[in-house]
Amino acid sequence: MDVAHPISLSKADALALRYGHDAIPAAGPWNDTIALLLSHRSVRGYRPDALPEGTLETLVAAAQSAATSSNLQTWSVVAVTDPATKAELAKVANNQKHIEQCPLFLVWLADISRNQRLGAEEGVELEVMPYLETFLVAAIDAALAAQNAVTAAESFGLSNVYIGALRNNPQRVAELLGLPQGVMGVFGLCIGYAAPEVTNEVKPRLSQPAILYHGKYGNPNEPALRATYDAEMAKFSHRHEMTADTWTKRVINRMGKLSAMSGRDKLVSILNAMGFQLR
Repeated sequence: MDVAHPISLSKADALALRYGHDAIPAAGPWNDTIALLLSHRSVRGYRPDALPEGTLETLVAAAQSAATSSNLQTWSVVAVTDPATKAELAKVANNQKHIEQCPLFLVWLADISRNQRLGAEEGVELEVMPYLETFLVAAIDAALAAQNAVTAAESFGLSNVYIGALRNNPQRVAELLGLPQGVMGVFGLCIGYAAPEVTNEVKPRLSQPAILYHGKYGNPNEPALRATYDAEMAKFSHRHEMTADTWTKRVINRMGKLSAMSGRDKLVSILNAMGFQLR
């Protein structure tokens, strides 16, 4: 599948979009890959256009080229194109309409079941299975794989958005996708062409001194760095008519009350019921 690489931004423009003009880091080496990574944005509106033939397989090849802990490959992915199934998954995810709009919806799975089957077929008890570390490895592997797929998709000019709200009801997701014990949908991913009315821009991130430490953790200027970022996010939110106009407000709104987790506070008991039996 040959698809033209999207036009890349200049180094200065890409860094200004990602950090704001007042927090541009002294970045060094530069190429089209770095420009592509910095241009990432979440898109929540899609055209119904079908993807080029072989797109899914190419994205999965990119995903499988990501690092995987000890080559255990404890992840899988379900490609969902059926409108009825996408509609049900959208309900799980607080009725996010872009799940129904996108031509391809990928559900990324933490999957220890394949290796459980391997152990059973070989007559070996895999003693590490019921431990938090094993689930954590599976979830991390799925995330690494998905991000490779995202970069590949964006290199083709396709847009995307992650859907963490599938974790609102993992058991319903499992029911819809026929997942066995030991498999959980950790997040979804919309893939498609952005609708013409989508105009959102690259969202600014915290400045590098707020997250990059040298030798030891911490920056005594963190309050000032946060205030600067709050001002940048307030301008971004105003341009996009968003309610929570600063990063501080967003964090408080999302993490200040348990109700904001939409049931995900019960994930440990849910995971145990789904066959992970965390210890």
